[in-house]
Amino acid sequence: MLNTLKPFLQEAWEKSGFQNPTSIQESAIPLILEGKDLIAESPTGTGKTLAYLLPLLDKIDTDVQGLQAVVLASSQELVMQVYQEFQKWSEGSGVRGTSIIGGANVKRQLEKLKKRPQVIFATPGRLFELIKQKKVKMHEVKLVVLDEGDQLLIPEHLNTVQNIVKSTMNDRQVVLFSATMKAVTEKLAKDLTKDQEVLRIEKDEMASSGEVEHIYFLCEPRDKIKLLEKIVRLENSKSLAFINDIGEIQVFKEKLLFKDLSIGILHSDMKKLERQAALKSFRDGKMKMLIATDVAARGLDIQGVTHVVQIDSPKDIAQYVHRAGRTGRMGANGTIISLVTEREERELKRYCRELNVPLQKRVFYQGQISEENQRVQKQKR
Repeated sequence: MLNTLKPFLQEAWEKSGFQNPTSIQESAIPLILEGKDLIAESPTGTGKTLAYLLPLLDKIDTDVQGLQAVVLASSQELVMQVYQEFQKWSEGSGVRGTSIIGGANVKRQLEKLKKRPQVIFATPGRLFELIKQKKVKMHEVKLVVLDEGDQLLIPEHLNTVQNIVKSTMNDRQVVLFSATMKAVTEKLAKDLTKDQEVLRIEKDEMASSGEVEHIYFLCEPRDKIKLLEKIVRLENSKSLAFINDIGEIQVFKEKLLFKDLSIGILHSDMKKLERQAALKSFRDGKMKMLIATDVAARGLDIQGVTHVVQIDSPKDIAQYVHRAGRTGRMGANGTIISLVTEREERELKRYCRELNVPLQKRVFYQGQISEENQRVQKQKR
């Protein structure tokens, strides 16, 4: 399948050190190259970005000056992450791309557009503003990609996304990728696509996720902060912690920084540069824990996350899956820690039963995560 791609892509693949393509890449790349509309569901960490990026790059005609493809994603961070992949894989190809995100300087974005990009990576709101102002001309766009499609087809983005897709050529190709796909998302996706193929990849052997342990601590809501403190202090840990309420995030940040702990925060109300700085610091290992809201951390691929911590319970099983997918990537091991009250414990057990993952209760003993009976035995000695 890879040997049908343009030489620059085959070279980039050789250089990347990847062995075989993952299941989603095997299945999706030929369909996209063929020009099919596609709705694809594949778990996190299975290589979805390259599953659309490689055929997209293959399809760009560098002799044609105009815009030919658009990739939409729901968060600024995800757009920038995909754009960086694009830069890596398009090296030496002559394909011009740019990123357009909300919260960034509009003037600078207009400068970028003067360079006539052939691919744009964008958040929907800002791109649609520029289309309405006739700064982005969509009439030659043949391919639209919706990354983390279930986040793009929620009520607040839906109308904008539909309008962006409608502004392109009639015979355009639309492909949508998501880690989880609810029936309602699939229906909306089908309305945006024609004669679509639907791909569902279960678990991916090729992406070889490592051993992931699912554990929980039982506590009162006010004790969650004390547990977080202990988790931050774990040796060699790099934790991504999820919180549901932006209002709460500041409180946790202040309390933990007061204790001189190495933490940062990430949420959608922060300024673009603050978000970038927090992510960079976390990626570079300069901070041990990043406390984030789901929207901000959606789809992010951060190497070496050892623990995913759920300060607040996920709102549904799909959210549990997305959060858990941030660790145990590409063969590394990881731990999912949920901090739950008795009421939340029942819900958590139900999720894990449905997902068929073993769940263990744990306690902290002398600064380490221990089984309850270990603590009792140690105290008896």
